[in-house]
Amino acid sequence: MNLEATCPLTVHEALDRAAVIAPDVEAVVTADERVTYGELATEVARIRAALAAAGVGRGDRVGLCLGNGPRWVALFLAIGSVGAVTVPVNTRYTADEVEHTLAHAKVSTLFVADRVLSTDFRAVLDEIGVGADGTCPALPDLRRVVRCGETAPGRPTPWTEFLAAATGEAPATSTPDDVLLVQYTSGTTSRPKGVLLSQRSMCADAFFSGARLGLRTGDRFHSARPFFHVAGSTLSVLSCLQHVATLVTMPKFEPAEALRLMETERCTHFSGNDTIALLLLNHPDRARRRLRLRGAWVAASPTVIRRVIDELGATECVAGYGLSEASPNVAQSCWWEDDRVRASGAMLVEPGVEVRIRAADNTRDCAPDEPGAILVRGWNVMQGYLDAPEATASAVDCDGWLATGDVGALDGTGRLHFMGRTKDIIRVGGENVAPADVEDALHRHPRIRQAVVVGVPDERLVEVPFAFVVLTEPGTTVDELIAWARTRMAGFKVPRHLRVVDGFEDIGMTASSKVQRNRLAAHARTLLGRADHEVPA
Repeated sequence: MNLEATCPLTVHEALDRAAVIAPDVEAVVTADERVTYGELATEVARIRAALAAAGVGRGDRVGLCLGNGPRWVALFLAIGSVGAVTVPVNTRYTADEVEHTLAHAKVSTLFVADRVLSTDFRAVLDEIGVGADGTCPALPDLRRVVRCGETAPGRPTPWTEFLAAATGEAPATSTPDDVLLVQYTSGTTSRPKGVLLSQRSMCADAFFSGARLGLRTGDRFHSARPFFHVAGSTLSVLSCLQHVATLVTMPKFEPAEALRLMETERCTHFSGNDTIALLLLNHPDRARRRLRLRGAWVAASPTVIRRVIDELGATECVAGYGLSEASPNVAQSCWWEDDRVRASGAMLVEPGVEVRIRAADNTRDCAPDEPGAILVRGWNVMQGYLDAPEATASAVDCDGWLATGDVGALDGTGRLHFMGRTKDIIRVGGENVAPADVEDALHRHPRIRQAVVVGVPDERLVEVPFAFVVLTEPGTTVDELIAWARTRMAGFKVPRHLRVVDGFEDIGMTASSKVQRNRLAAHARTLLGRADHEVPA
């Protein structure tokens, strides 16, 4: 496939085009800031000149430890335009995790906020041992730290001093094959790995996702997805850039504020997963907000997608599936397809990308509708893991096929149905149970606001489902919920354990508002040692 004839494949080409097409269209909007595409292009040129004056160039790794907002976007585009590499730092990280990220990526320049939400990053830098000159004994590659929240003279370098050092202009020099991002994956049993994503893969992925979502020039896309994840950088920042839409964002997803912003900013689309969608759908403020939604990008079950279409008015809602190693989208439904197809979760594979479904014995490809391991090959696949050749070879074979670690099926029309992460599949006796299937059924209960299902050990059946549910209102018993579930799913899928909780923040929630299933499963195993409701087989 000739991607070059389809869309801009570098961030500076995409920004230049947007600034010419619609310089007065707002590029990024928060509760406190507004920046047009013309203003964003001017700011990116200023930062690019300052980067060049500081000696930052092709291949250098630059850390961004900032919250969502125009400065993150401008820095990301400026860094990419000189051929340097952005290393986004998860702003929920502890000092140890920040240090590991900076050391592993060999970050030479770090842009850091004073504070992001409740984290004081000045204290984090002190704990790591960053000195007044911006260097650190534990980080030998770090040469410079720029304080983005302070303007007073001093060290490390304040933002205004960094910009003032620029002399003249600096040209954009990046190419489509340059690495644009080192995306650290979420580690469960080991340290996160750094995924190397190119300008080509991220820009093309953003273009196709936005096109299938139905983004048009001047549309207004609400996304609180953290920019340090690819759902933020690719599917929010770059999708809006490629289609010259306005990105309305916030430092952290909070449903009441999100609904307010969607109303006041006249948002046409939003991005979310099942948790985000359910928090919006079930929030008491929704009834009094006049939303103007036309579409949405969601990674959620069919029941939730149907509710987004019917109750939020996002009639062009689409479903997406992907992973960091694939930039991230592998497949997505399209706004112009029949809503019954989109609500089913069936997705078209991205143009120029191949998907195979491999049987469990790894000797054959699965027949249509037969579940198996999802393999992906194409322009969206990562260049590899940073400084991890063995891990790269384990993930991507010699023919370029990426083993996603996910389970799915291709139907007779070639559409992909995502069924879950391989590690999350619950093996009940001789049956494989996808948590998403059980959750989708539970979400049909009128009093269940959200359900998350994990597997726990069982002496007889090896594993059984354990369901955590959040209710819309008290008064429904566990026995009533289980009795309801028995009439709507096969017996081996019915949760053997069920617990009503107020929410998942205290148990384990990522910055992207995803429930951390590994932590929830550990919590479930702990609960099994105490009094809990167990349903007889």
